[in-house]
Amino acid sequence: MEYIINFIRGFFMALADSVPGVSGGTIAFVLGFYDNFIAALDDLFRGDFKKKKKAFFYLFKIGIGWVVGFILAASFLSSLFENHIYELSSLFLGFIIVSLPFIIKEELKALKGRYYNIVWFFIGLLFVVGITLLNGTDILNINLTNPNLMSYIYTFLVAAVAICAMVLPGISGSTVLLIFGLYVPIMAKIKILLGFDFSVFPILLVFGLGVIFGIFSFAKIVRRSLEKNRGAVIYVILGMMVGSVYAIIMGPTTLEKALPMLSFDTFNIPMFLLGIVIIIALEKSKDILAKKRIK
Repeated sequence: MEYIINFIRGFFMALADSVPGVSGGTIAFVLGFYDNFIAALDDLFRGDFKKKKKAFFYLFKIGIGWVVGFILAASFLSSLFENHIYELSSLFLGFIIVSLPFIIKEELKALKGRYYNIVWFFIGLLFVVGITLLNGTDILNINLTNPNLMSYIYTFLVAAVAICAMVLPGISGSTVLLIFGLYVPIMAKIKILLGFDFSVFPILLVFGLGVIFGIFSFAKIVRRSLEKNRGAVIYVILGMMVGSVYAIIMGPTTLEKALPMLSFDTFNIPMFLLGIVIIIALEKSKDILAKKRIK
């Protein structure tokens, strides 16, 4: 049961991380293991040997599902996201909207009586909306076909920022990659590597090192913030999740071949309801995990 649940967790995180709109951090928060996930990331780099060992095996279980989900996304689902973006956007809306009351209920103790923290809600909301609005701009256009030193440095730095966004609920790391012109080339190169063409390995290695650096730098900040001022952090996360609704609606406009934003005409009710059912089912799985004391 532990391996199955953690596989599902990682799988859904990967699907969210692979496309612009919603982050894997959102999925982790919705499914109730965000705190443990952040703590494990921090312990993996900074804990003693016992903590490192525990964190490694915990993340390994989630990582199996994440790798499977990401490979599917890179290999097969990329065309699905392009051809059925409205259906998938409706599914993600179901995820987000139905999860909000569950999160508020679970974090009521941290939220109640701390309404002065509402300002953090709007900060989180405006942050995600602002990042989404940047999708319509062309900040930089980096060509990774024949990368030079500056291309490697740029890829490293953007990867570090993107992984921070993936860890944060609400804002997609893929959106950050898209804004800075790396989403399409990086996904294309991952697909090439999966075809055993190792000519793209150097740039992907640099990208991976940027990801590791970002996690190392960011996980401790989030963990300490949750410990010292949980109420403010939860308000930020809720704001970012509400903001991600706008990001998902605008998601079709961020594709390589831009499509109109999600509208009432393109909104898919069955997929939206499926998203609701999935979250409710996974919410029930948390009760099973609690009974079995799976952390």
